This record gives sequence, C-alpha cells and structure tokens, in this order.
Amino acid sequence: MNIFWRELKYSRKSMIWWCVGILFMVVSGMSKYGTMKSSGQSVNEIFAAMPKSLQAIFGLSSLDLSTAMGFYGMLFSYLVLMATIHAVMLGANMIAKEERDKTSEFLMVKPVSRTKIISSKLAASIVLLVIFNLVTYAFSIAMVMHYDAAADTSEIGKLMAGLFLLQLLFLAIGMAIVSVSKRPKLATSIATGILLVTYILSIVIELNDKLEALKYITPFKYFEANLIENNGFDGVFVVLSAVIIVTGIMLTYVSYRKRDLRI
Repeated sequence: MNIFWRELKYSRKSMIWWCVGILFMVVSGMSKYGTMKSSGQSVNEIFAAMPKSLQAIFGLSSLDLSTAMGFYGMLFSYLVLMATIHAVMLGANMIAKEERDKTSEFLMVKPVSRTKIISSKLAASIVLLVIFNLVTYAFSIAMVMHYDAAADTSEIGKLMAGLFLLQLLFLAIGMAIVSVSKRPKLATSIATGILLVTYILSIVIELNDKLEALKYITPFKYFEANLIENNGFDGVFVVLSAVIIVTGIMLTYVSYRKRDLRI
C-alpha cells in the first residue's frame, strides 16, 4: 500500500476523536459566553476582577469579552494548546511508531528510499493538520455566528492561519526530535515536554513584564488572539516560525537517513 495512504488510514480513528474533542471544546467554551450574556452579567467585569495570575492562565488580553468574537479570542488560546499537542504528538509518532510497533523491517524491505518514506509521512501529517484546522475553523464560525450573527468572522480566518503555522512548527519539532534520538519512545515524551514548557513560559511572561524579551523563544507568543484587534502578523514571528519549520524538517531528513533503526 502507498505509504501516504497507509498513514492516513492508520490515523483516521484518532483524527475522528480529535475532531470530537474540538467540537466539545468550542461548544462548551462558547456556551459559557451564552450563559453569562443571558444572565445579564458583565463578562469584562467578571474577568477583570480575577487575579492577574488567573487572567494569564485564561489567556486574557485587551479583547472585549462582552462580544462573541472577543470571548472566542479567549477560548482560542485553549484551541492553540490542543492543536499543538496534536501536532507534536503526530510528528513524533509518525517516526517513532515503526520502531515502537516493530514494523520497521516490513517498511524497509519495500523498494522505497528513506527520503521517500519521510516525504510520504510528512505529506500525510500535513493533510491531517489541514483537516484539524478546517474542522476547528468550521466549528468556530458556527458557534460565533450562533451567538452573534453580525460578528465579523473573517478575523477567525486570520487566527486559523496563525494556528496552522504553529501546527507546522510543532509537527517539525516532533519529527526532528524523534529522528535525532536513539530512543524514539522517550523522544515522544521529550517533544511533548518541550511544548508544555514553552506554554508555561508564555504564561510566566504574561505575569512578569520584565520577561517580555523571552517571547521570541516560546511559539505560543507568536500568534496570539490579539491578532483580532491588530493589523496582522508580526513579520519577525512569521520568519522565526518559518526558520524553525524548515530547520526541523531538514534535520528530520538528514537524521532519519543516517539513523540505525531498531527492528
């Protein structure tokens, strides 16, 4: 079977469950907005009364939380975390599962080069990321429009573009770490750990303005929900993302071609 289609078939069940998770996250998150709005409570005042530490955890910024789009902007930070966890695990498992499931020998006896194997796995991974992104986009549009039919949902498209860059970034990181490592099972945990550390760092930066310079080393600060109110992407963050993505993919190709696979 073609490696590309094999990978898509292998991942279809987990992709369905991730999509269910997205649906639950968006619906449950926006329903809180509907509950607060119907009760007549001021959403801005409720969150403004919270300690700064809680505001950072909730991903609050200068958004107007009294609007459906503003409230969605707060929810977006959790969608980012969910999407990047999926991406880094997808990238790591795409490489590690052959050795983990003892299928390396079956794959390597086929008349295909390691470069072709990585290219097929990378292409399948990108297709899965696109599916995740489009499903998130569709659910987000539907729920925001449900609570505010006049909302300018074009801003959601901007957020989804930033989200896709983050997905590619962590996909590349996950694939690169496993390709370099001699212990693929441990490398998957390392890749996930790096993601969580950078996420926590983004929260710490919100709590301490003196650490603002560290925003360049945590991708979670690259494409935040305040894109809704700004003119667009910061060129520096776009370039940084591109550099990390290209470096990660190149490292994957070079390392995978040289590594000794455990059979």
